[in-house]
Amino acid sequence: MKVCLISSTGGHFDELTKIIPAVEEHDYFLITEKNKSRTSYTDQGKGKVYFLMQQERKNAMFLLIFVANIIKSFFLYLRERPKVIITTGAGATYPFCLIGKIFGAKLIYIESYAKIYSSSATGRLMYKISDEFFIQWETLQDSYPNAKYRGALF
Repeated sequence: MKVCLISSTGGHFDELTKIIPAVEEHDYFLITEKNKSRTSYTDQGKGKVYFLMQQERKNAMFLLIFVANIIKSFFLYLRERPKVIITTGAGATYPFCLIGKIFGAKLIYIESYAKIYSSSATGRLMYKISDEFFIQWETLQDSYPNAKYRGALF
């Protein structure tokens, strides 16, 4: 079974790497946004990593970057064809997850540890399409009534 682990950079990626031990027995790969802190991740021999362009909504080039990431996500999905996609969000992850869902992949979303009392924009989108939706704080159960609480990744 092939598994995709996808997230934006920063804390989302740090949370995502906590899941690696649970999928190491499978054929897995990572997708994240490219920045200086993440290019070194491949140098550590951690496995196959693909990069999307870093997306920031306040960037004047956001729309162009967003479209480029959608196109790259489509081709990455066709290249790898994961059966399961696990994501901690945000930004550039949604198009890849939606593409995977359209092609029949199982989608697992884990809401950010930073979201304690309110839902995230990505979480609200992913809640509608995820096969499994996990929260790291019980206080989010009101925002996501069907979510599963299993504690924190940290």
